Amino acid sequence: MFATPTIAHAHCDLFCGVYDPAQAKIEALSVLKSAQKYQDSDDEVFRARAITIKEERAELAKHHIMVLWTDFFTPDHRQQFPQLDDLVWRAINQAGNAKKSVDPADGQKLVDLIDEIAAIFWQTEKAKGMGVYPPA
Repeated sequence: MFATPTIAHAHCDLFCGVYDPAQAKIEALSVLKSAQKYQDSDDEVFRARAITIKEERAELAKHHIMVLWTDFFTPDHRQQFPQLDDLVWRAINQAGNAKKSVDPADGQKLVDLIDEIAAIFWQTEKAKGMGVYPPA
């Protein structure tokens, strides 16, 4: 009764069970666009802001990928999609690379990896009736 409470972390405060790779993709697209805007500008103040935003969004993309990995995907999904472990690891790693880089190509690689994760997400029975933007 007097023990220190354990703090739980989820993508929302309710552990609502709503998941969508679109959250990670939006952040990854922001990483890509921020890197492009950085490259297109010669204003050092603007470039510093672009870097800050890019780094924040890369960290958010990483977070959303990890939420999918830990809260949505199950051992059955890992068995059904044997490439999933490596794919998620590469996406999380790429988010870190994009965070450190101002090369738009690193942001594009992150977007592409998230698209691969999304393709698997939408193939799962668990995703039916979930999410905001399933592919057409």
